[in-house]
Amino acid sequence: MQKVLFILGELSDRDIDWLVQVGRKQQVAAGSVLIYEGHPVDTLYILLDGTLVVSISALDGRQIARLSSGEVVGEMSFIDDRPPSATVQTLEDSTVLAIPRAQLAAKLQQDEGFGCRFYRALAILLSQRLRGTVKQLGDESTKPATNGLLDEQDSVAIAQLRFERLLDQLQVNR
Repeated sequence: MQKVLFILGELSDRDIDWLVQVGRKQQVAAGSVLIYEGHPVDTLYILLDGTLVVSISALDGRQIARLSSGEVVGEMSFIDDRPPSATVQTLEDSTVLAIPRAQLAAKLQQDEGFGCRFYRALAILLSQRLRGTVKQLGDESTKPATNGLLDEQDSVAIAQLRFERLLDQLQVNR
């Protein structure tokens, strides 16, 4: 759930309300593909409940990551407008909040405050993901340092409350 905390910790309550209004809560059956490697993505997903697996063709479709509640997928393609570098599939029946790319892009253009908060949140998320990858590759001296961004108890608590509120608004059974 830590990934969504990076995003919800940076966004305001109004921003979360907008995501709930625009996003579609979707029940996704086990084995469904949300994102195909190399194919354009028109949706950003927040995993509300369930498990996703990430695989890449360079490793013959072998699973490289398992994602749980609170993870965000489709964000890299949203930022750089390139096709996804991996396939993301549900491992079990899951619930996602699907945020259409076109509506998100329009909101970012119209609302500078939202744009600043959103892109900062994605930058923090991707930075942490990269730090985690570096650590996995064996550089034990690299420790995820948040420089006080979300390591304070209050910020984490606020972000967790926002995620709970988002789940409640979408009536996700946990």
